[in-house]
Amino acid sequence: MNRDLYKKLLDWKSSSTRRPLILKGTRQVGKSFLLEEFGRNEFPYFHVFNFEKDKSLAQVFELDLDPEKILTDLSIHQNERINSKLDLVIFDEIQDCPRALTSLKYFSESMPELAICCAGSLLGVLLSSESFPVGKVEFQELFPMNFSEFLEALNEELLLEKLESSLETGTISETAHQKLWGCLKEYYVTGGMPQVISEYISMRENRFEAMNKARKIQNELIEGYYRDFAKHSGKTNSMHIVSVFENVPMQLSNNIEGSVKRYRFKGIIPGKKGFSDLNGPISWLEKAGLILKVKICNKAELPLETFCKNSLFKLYVFDIGLLGCMLELPVEALVTQDYGITKGYFAENFVAQEFVSSGLSKLYAWKERNSEIEFLRLIDGEIIPVEVKSGQRTQAKSLLQYILKYAPPSAVKISAKKLNRNKDKLIENYPLYLAGNI
Repeated sequence: MNRDLYKKLLDWKSSSTRRPLILKGTRQVGKSFLLEEFGRNEFPYFHVFNFEKDKSLAQVFELDLDPEKILTDLSIHQNERINSKLDLVIFDEIQDCPRALTSLKYFSESMPELAICCAGSLLGVLLSSESFPVGKVEFQELFPMNFSEFLEALNEELLLEKLESSLETGTISETAHQKLWGCLKEYYVTGGMPQVISEYISMRENRFEAMNKARKIQNELIEGYYRDFAKHSGKTNSMHIVSVFENVPMQLSNNIEGSVKRYRFKGIIPGKKGFSDLNGPISWLEKAGLILKVKICNKAELPLETFCKNSLFKLYVFDIGLLGCMLELPVEALVTQDYGITKGYFAENFVAQEFVSSGLSKLYAWKERNSEIEFLRLIDGEIIPVEVKSGQRTQAKSLLQYILKYAPPSAVKISAKKLNRNKDKLIENYPLYLAGNI
């Protein structure tokens, strides 16, 4: 399955100032697969060293971090010569060998001609017990597959072309809109985890059976994350992290009307009820990439960070498919969107996920008195309000209040309606499936 990040890997390969690359991301988002595909397509030979599978690899880095010696020992280990000028070396699960992480500094300084890529979990890399090669490595982050990548995996080339051309024309046909909306509802079930999508596509002729298979894999992925909690944080801390992680979907689903509300701290962990009590588990999950934080601004002025409080934010799950799985929403309900009037939070979670996938490192919302806007986007130095609705009804009192107070150059509504981009009008209407292209 093709990933948008592949283009950035090509840019990295051709860069004259190339340094070792660390590809970060949550478990099972496809880091290893992507790097191996990159090596297979773009290099004469590539060599994979997985520190989780082969614990004996650690001894290569124990006594000496000289790149020449390491490369020689790795060649001997796999009985295959590594050409430092032509080949790609992949260190997989690098967080399991902190000394290998440190060695990247010396590869950068003494062997810059070697193309070396590393795959590692977000948290594992951050918690490395060894010296981190600050300034000697480059980073890229891989997220779950976004909606456009999902369409490409479905071989919906015509729809993708229509999606791209619609951004130029500002309109889209009813036929294309309905087809894209149907695909979006499928994505609501699968989410963006590559293994889930792959299995779903292989069984897609029987949609119901494929969706239930997707849900089974999602449950397995969640269990795997729980095991990671204990591995990286210890028994007591992992119990608190599990409590917070399981609570995020529950709080989202409690938003019966209107926008998702601020995250509440009470009643999640026994005896703990404030921000200071839960900040540790929340930060842990955020650094692990498993939740998305949206800070709530009390003023829409630059810099946005100034008007945010540490304890005021919204939390979303990093993958829309896992959100449905954790809430045990029946797959039929997701496809028909028949899960009460609470589906607004699902749309918001999807938009947050698409924004992060498109490259936003920080997400913001706005709330003053009784008015609130789901997202604020900083575009060309201007703050643009983005209101999200899950259906066709798009009355937006808060958006009008925002416009009256701040007079933005433009505003965006995201909903189930067709694309309507009229640059002569203040408010532009985008369908949900185009959220990542704003």
